[in-house]
Amino acid sequence: MYQLDGQSLTISQLAHLVHQSSLPVGLSEGARTRIRASRAAVDRWIADERVVYGLTTGFGEFANVFIPRDQASRLQENLIISHAAGTGPLLPTSVVRAMMILRVNALAKGLSGIREQTLDTLLAMINAALYPDIPSKGSVGSSGDLAPLSHLALALIGRGEIGGRASADVLRERGIEPVQLSSKEGLALINGTQMMSAFGALAVDRVRHLVDLADVAGALSLDALRGTDNAFDERLHRARPHPGQLTSASRLRTLLAGSAIRESHRTNDSRVQDAYSLRCMPQVHGATRDALDYVASVIERELNSATDNPLVFADDDVAIEGGNFHGQPLAITLDFLGIAVAELASISERRTERLVNAALGGLPRFLAPQGGLNSGMMIAQYTAAALVSENKVLAHPASVDSIPTSANQEDHNSMGSIAARHLWEIIDNVERVLAIECLCAAQGIDLLRPLTTSPALERVVATIREHVPFAEVDRVLYHDMDAVHRLVVDRSIVHAASVATS
Repeated sequence: MYQLDGQSLTISQLAHLVHQSSLPVGLSEGARTRIRASRAAVDRWIADERVVYGLTTGFGEFANVFIPRDQASRLQENLIISHAAGTGPLLPTSVVRAMMILRVNALAKGLSGIREQTLDTLLAMINAALYPDIPSKGSVGSSGDLAPLSHLALALIGRGEIGGRASADVLRERGIEPVQLSSKEGLALINGTQMMSAFGALAVDRVRHLVDLADVAGALSLDALRGTDNAFDERLHRARPHPGQLTSASRLRTLLAGSAIRESHRTNDSRVQDAYSLRCMPQVHGATRDALDYVASVIERELNSATDNPLVFADDDVAIEGGNFHGQPLAITLDFLGIAVAELASISERRTERLVNAALGGLPRFLAPQGGLNSGMMIAQYTAAALVSENKVLAHPASVDSIPTSANQEDHNSMGSIAARHLWEIIDNVERVLAIECLCAAQGIDLLRPLTTSPALERVVATIREHVPFAEVDRVLYHDMDAVHRLVVDRSIVHAASVATS
């Protein structure tokens, strides 16, 4: 069992927990001790009828309305019911599972006043793979992801849906009793940034793979285009030592080592240097790597943060109202990552253009052995161009906008949830653009036979050829594109290159 403690969860661990759903999740003993202490403080304040926001008052603009003790539970249930106002397509299951794990981890800090048994019910849902139906739209990303988290909590109390069915029925079929909320618990469950954080953490995990894939695809294209590896010389990059640039340059040197194609034109090539999309791969891919490292550091802090309001400091017998739920740190960061990862597709499409354009790359037009009768990879480049253009729209920062809510009490909102969803779409597009480049580059390598590329890249071509044969004549191209896309998503292409170089 993986034990959440509210302090040490990493992005890699979260991704593992999301994708290995058979691994049970629990709470550490330290977390349970903190949770019990904060709950005891809440129970004292309720008994004393102390005025504390969200415990004995209404919410938002209703913060000045006192709620008597005998209506405390109804207050919390009304909060969930009224705030479950999301709309649009449902969130992906992976994101919902991540949200649930992250909400438990945030509450494990023991600063939220929730009951231990409520968290145990949420853990039981996670471990039974019961994932609430959560609409993807409706969060403004500042009072936390209120609407999405309310749909999560709605399922927990038996008033929502799981897999299109009433959550109360689904829970009881699995021996789980829906929660009857007590004081502070509704607020504790929905005040937080867990939708943004879930998208962000899983996006980082995906982009960590895509920066490696971009190096592989770029190396394959460069060799198919009979480019030079001189621009990846370590001395050159030591003169401008950005960490990501150094990493990509090193990987490109390794990926291209031992290429017979490279050796065939080393001494008789009239070209002094390649186009930017080939020559500047370390600088462009490396900048994305550096942006990714920064984004990962912000999101990893957020995974282990308390983001509800008020926070309960039991040792000091005080609840402090504030704004830790505000999504601005994530909104800016997610926008930044969207811009950075979009560039991987932008430069990839330019390499694909060189592969299919005989005037630029010297290969048969559109990589078709019998061009004219066959169109080859002509329209694959169109598709890549369309996705790159779409990314330019999606990469417009959501965090520069704000619309006030709650009768202007909440007068600055981050729109981080929009940044998160756009980032997810950008990554989907980048995966497909890189898949198209890999498909075209493999065709280009095979058109240079009997010459061979490097051992690492030959293994990549072989992996692609296990699913997509060389295109001697035209066939339905989207099947080939989808097959390579699957190899991108399951990371087979990067794995093949790594195996060959290890």
